[in-house]
Amino acid sequence: MLGLALSAMWAGALPGTDDIVRKSVANTEADWNRAPEYNFTERDVVTRNGRSSKTYRVVMIDGSPYNELIAANGKPLGAEQAGVQTRMLQQAILNRRRETAAQRQRRIARYMRERRQDNALLEQMFQAIDFRLTGEATVDGRRCFVLEGTPRPGYRPVSRDTRVLKGMRGRLWIDEQQYQWVKVQAEVFRPVAFGLFIAQVEPGTEFTLEQRPIADHLWLPSHFTVRVKAKLLRYWSRDSTDDETYWNYTQASRDEVGRKPQAAAGETSASERVQSNP
Repeated sequence: MLGLALSAMWAGALPGTDDIVRKSVANTEADWNRAPEYNFTERDVVTRNGRSSKTYRVVMIDGSPYNELIAANGKPLGAEQAGVQTRMLQQAILNRRRETAAQRQRRIARYMRERRQDNALLEQMFQAIDFRLTGEATVDGRRCFVLEGTPRPGYRPVSRDTRVLKGMRGRLWIDEQQYQWVKVQAEVFRPVAFGLFIAQVEPGTEFTLEQRPIADHLWLPSHFTVRVKAKLLRYWSRDSTDDETYWNYTQASRDEVGRKPQAAAGETSASERVQSNP
């Protein structure tokens, strides 16, 4: 009886799963829209037939980013290499200043299209996976709701990349005060076939996203890692890991950010798509 009473009290004290998800998706979408206002440092570590790393200073130049290489394999560039990178950055600034209006529009539209593609997997996760509130936990000193999810029957992928969600399960840690994603994990637990060549994404494929507060009610990624295990027929297999760390966020100037193109007609926001879930 005591256990049932405590369970009832605990359940009544927590908001519903749908409410937690909708608030967190709306906040994440707002953060995503503000992300191009910031410069930052990024380190990419790739493990694929060996290990290599590169560190970039990512700066906005008139509406889209430019990656200036500042270190390789954990070592800062030498003076000569750094000078080359500085000249390349200066040339990129000059080239963008000389663009026609049509060239500029195409460049920024390409950047926005790439951003949408990169974000599609996270957005679609809430269409493909049913989440349930399973408890609470502390992550990096922040009290979080913990949600776990399994594939939603009948999900229809919107692209080849999102097919992998049919065989994924996930876990979310959402900050209880600001309803922000502190951590997102997803893993493939059953093979997912792609295309005509019978390629399969295998169990062991997984990704993790971690975010941190950058300013008042603004959270941006601090770490993203993805491991891919795949095979083609029985003759080819791939096992690779991409690990990205982000830090040193600083607000870009208005000239650096530039003007951003409007969303295409008919596009809906992530929060609207979550609200339309059955």
